[in-house]
Amino acid sequence: MLKKPFFAVTVVSIILLVYCILINFNVLLSLVYLIFFLSPFLLLWMMYTIIRFGIYKGKDLNENEEWGYQDKNRDELDVL
Repeated sequence: MLKKPFFAVTVVSIILLVYCILINFNVLLSLVYLIFFLSPFLLLWMMYTIIRFGIYKGKDLNENEEWGYQDKNRDELDVL
């Protein structure tokens, strides 16, 4: 479960939402400080999980392509 990107994003988003609610209503400041202290570690865990275990479901680049967008063709971008 800790290796699933959806789980990591959900947990970190819920913690961020709780943090915003607590800081807005100025309650449980000790929990606010704890979440603030742990937030860099939570973000690093989320980023690592997404990068390490995430699955890219988009189109792969062709043989001679250096970059690409899925929503636009190269001709539509006004690139030389």
